[in-house]
Amino acid sequence: MADKPHLNLVIIGHVDHGKSTLVGQTMLQTGQFPAHMIEKYKEEAKAKGKESFARENVELQLM
Repeated sequence: MADKPHLNLVIIGHVDHGKSTLVGQTMLQTGQFPAHMIEKYKEEAKAKGKESFARENVELQLM
């Protein structure tokens, strides 16, 4: 068993109410993704002219 405390978490909500966004942001803000992956997707969003969507694209690509 890991040394870290274990937590089971259930996220429920209606369609399009931000469940995946919540989980993605939680994982992103707690450092669950390597920085080079985040930068890769930010650059990809910029190249496509979608910089304003960079955060959302990072979350979706990493899930």
